[in-house]
Amino acid sequence: MNLIYIADPMCSWCYGFTKPMEALLADPGDAAPLQLALVMGGLRPYTTEPLAAATAGEIFEHWRHVHEASGLPFAPAPNTALHRPGFVYDTEPASRAVVAVRSRWPKLVWRYFKSVQQAFYAGGQDVTQRDVLVDLAEPLGIPLKEFEAAFDSDEMREAARADFAQCQAWGLRGFPALVAEHGGELHLVAQGYTQAETLRERLAELARSGGGNLH
Repeated sequence: MNLIYIADPMCSWCYGFTKPMEALLADPGDAAPLQLALVMGGLRPYTTEPLAAATAGEIFEHWRHVHEASGLPFAPAPNTALHRPGFVYDTEPASRAVVAVRSRWPKLVWRYFKSVQQAFYAGGQDVTQRDVLVDLAEPLGIPLKEFEAAFDSDEMREAARADFAQCQAWGLRGFPALVAEHGGELHLVAQGYTQAETLRERLAELARSGGGNLH
């Protein structure tokens, strides 16, 4: 069964959802085997205004809820990118970086996606910055010059834009979302944070009987 995971590397609930997704991929249960494709949903692409301090505080409170639900680590408030003066919460660069890896080094895209999440949430790094995204590619063995060229290309800018447009066409406004391709149709398996066991049950039911189509 083919799974399409619609996410944004700077979406906190997507970061939290990494844990159930890892568990599902490790043990898909009756839905095995699974193949995963990543599509960038576009949480806040092309934002240009710096984040207001009050808004940063509100977002950080959401992060606290994600930490409580998932148990994943978050950098403390003074050390996050959110709290840096002038921080612009534009998710397009990080999404484009993931799309570039997906296009040129597809076997590494899941690992790169997770590394961007971890850098932003646990490490407090500003993953809107090109140099940070380049640095995150190096430990995976991605040739840096090739990554830089892909990241900077109009081709990858348009590919990221196409992902955002596809998500809109599917009518998905919130992330994370998980869609299964089964029987030649797309079925919405989950939207929002969902535990691995629930994902297994829904996929097993879909494999047995089909389910609601994605409109």
